[in-house]
Amino acid sequence: MKKILLILSVIFISYGCGDDFTQIAPKGVLADETLQNAVGVNLLLTSAYSALDGINSTSGDPWFDTGDNWWFDVLSDDAHKGSEDSDQPDLYNLEVYSWSTGNPYIAGKWRGLYAGANRANAVISVGAPLAEAGDADVAQAVAEAYFLRGYFYFELQKIFGNVAYIDEIQFASSEYNQPNTNGPIWDKVEADFIYAKANLAETSADPGRANKMTASAFLGKTYMFQSKYAEAKTEFDLVIASGAYGLNSDYVTNFNAAGENSKESIFAIQFAADGGLSNNGNRGGTLNFQVGGVTSFCCGFYQPSVDLASAFKTEAGLPMLDTYHDTPITNDYGIGSADAFTPHAGELDIRIDYTMGRRGVDFNGFGTMPGADWVRASATDISGPFIAAKNHYIAGEDENRGSGGWGEQRTGINYNIMRYSDLLLMSAEIDVEIGSLEDARAKVNQVRARAAASTPVDGTGATTYNVAEYTAAWTDQATARKAVRFERRLELAMEGQRFFDLKRWGVLPATINAYVAKEAVTIANFGTKANTFNDYNKDLCIPLGAIDQSLNTLVQNPGY
Repeated sequence: MKKILLILSVIFISYGCGDDFTQIAPKGVLADETLQNAVGVNLLLTSAYSALDGINSTSGDPWFDTGDNWWFDVLSDDAHKGSEDSDQPDLYNLEVYSWSTGNPYIAGKWRGLYAGANRANAVISVGAPLAEAGDADVAQAVAEAYFLRGYFYFELQKIFGNVAYIDEIQFASSEYNQPNTNGPIWDKVEADFIYAKANLAETSADPGRANKMTASAFLGKTYMFQSKYAEAKTEFDLVIASGAYGLNSDYVTNFNAAGENSKESIFAIQFAADGGLSNNGNRGGTLNFQVGGVTSFCCGFYQPSVDLASAFKTEAGLPMLDTYHDTPITNDYGIGSADAFTPHAGELDIRIDYTMGRRGVDFNGFGTMPGADWVRASATDISGPFIAAKNHYIAGEDENRGSGGWGEQRTGINYNIMRYSDLLLMSAEIDVEIGSLEDARAKVNQVRARAAASTPVDGTGATTYNVAEYTAAWTDQATARKAVRFERRLELAMEGQRFFDLKRWGVLPATINAYVAKEAVTIANFGTKANTFNDYNKDLCIPLGAIDQSLNTLVQNPGY
């Protein structure tokens, strides 16, 4: 099953798919006993997988709870909201760190993740008795549901910090009002992934479905978020040694049709486009296309920051770890497309032009990006001159080009929740923390060697691409740590990871506040509009609506 995101509305409104945290599942639409067989369990499982994209019937606009976490990059130093400041004011408020408990983006994410967890609970509740009776196929479905539940709660924990855990027993009894003061719930996330790892098959029956190595990878990541390095190393070593995954030879393969479900993809949301309304496309990312140019794209959101672009500068092929933003990358902020402009003349990491569109360089095969004419934001807005590329299909790949009811783009590009380079760099982080600095260098060099061997985007020779490996031995832990973390930023930029990396490293407030000052060197009014990022902002606020619906069982996070 290439694409698993089927619209099974009859399932969503029937057994146990109460999508809100406190919503009691309707009874009688489809009797519970109707689902108590292998077919019913697998329908429920498909419903649980479909929740990975975040879309559910009660969440409002699809970009609120999008599964690819793109707007979390807007909260980090990687991206701006994009478009005019006045468009999507709730997202603008998030970008300038003016957060409220009624923000629909935050509420949508909360609802979408609990919808997924509850759908996984439905599979476990119905399927467990059948699995215990000896149905091997149902047992696999239940194991997949444990993995999915672990994933949804992993996301809730890393985003909100203090969340309620609802298991399959409480779910079946409609006991949704559970407290969020018993956390963190990492132990329960671990338990779900451990169960999945123990019971899943070695390989997946279909692309996009979890297997034993998928569970091991996410169990390792769960340990990473708790700084349990020894436990995480065990899991990552298993995945690496299995040979099931590896780096694609070309970086761009991770973001085109040919690379979907490739050897680098450990787990991905399975999107699909078609000739009509692409309901299985990425509806959460429909705002994130440039305006003008090759076709009627919309709506100019999700623009890479100047700080991110500057991070791709290199010196003798290596990242400028401490000095990359001393002089920002040459850019055309405030310069019209008809005005003269010369692109950056210094060395750049090749990955910059697969991550963002910048003036004077080909954009995903659609021709040379002309600058301001393709950027909806003006110089009076805070979003800068760059446009997002990884989420945008490649010219000629019509199989990944879909649309929606008002003409918006709904791409079929899979979103890699975890790919092998992500895992490899987390493994390198562990090597640094346990003192195996040369092992860390070798892993970082694998990632850099692949980047260096990738196909250049700018074939004119105007851009000097230079990506070198670290040839000198790593002997200083602090420097090695900085290099690994910087590599994660370059490799995984604009993939929804950065905010959470900064959070788990314990550097989020300091990094964001320094970023605002650096970004203001180019975009002056960003510095005047952004508020201070406080320590308590590391955890998003609990949505006020969820607290009200829980009859105050839920408690607000400190600071809000």
